[in-house]
Amino acid sequence: MKLKFSSIFLLVAVVALSAFTNPKKPVTYTADASKSTITWVGKKVTGSHNGTIDLKSGSLNVDGKKVIGGTFTIDMNSIKDADGSAKLEGHLKADDFFGVAKFPTSTFVITKVAGSGTSLVVSGNLTIKGITKPLSFPATVAVNGDGTVSALAGKITVDRTKYDIRYGSKSFFDSIGDKAIDDNFELSVKLVAKK
Repeated sequence: MKLKFSSIFLLVAVVALSAFTNPKKPVTYTADASKSTITWVGKKVTGSHNGTIDLKSGSLNVDGKKVIGGTFTIDMNSIKDADGSAKLEGHLKADDFFGVAKFPTSTFVITKVAGSGTSLVVSGNLTIKGITKPLSFPATVAVNGDGTVSALAGKITVDRTKYDIRYGSKSFFDSIGDKAIDDNFELSVKLVAKK
């Protein structure tokens, strides 16, 4: 009986130790740029503009069913106006706005994911025009049975003036009147990533 008990105890100890010495590593999911979308809205006193911008690449780090990190690169040359205005698209790409000739990409690096279940708060560092600032926003994230991760962030508010984009800002030009453009623009992101 003592021998049997000792054998069981030894087996349990070996299993417990192996669980600590061989922890599961987080799994990296690669963003599927063809199935992911980013839309933008910019507002001004007399109306608004909206359009799209493409995700160039990205990845999510997943531990079990929890997203713990990620990195994303946005193709700034892909800015499109929903109304098809080549003039507006050209202005957004110019130095007054995103300066895409010098800064062809922007990045977002996740530093923290808080919350439980699928409703989370994602925090990270957003880099636009070579300037990096912290940014947090609510998101819905799910690890799906088909081996994909889906994420949805319906309203990410970005203050463009923090990235030295001052064109048409009342914060810098008092006499601009009804030609003022809001300092904040909004992004909506739908992300699909797979192993």
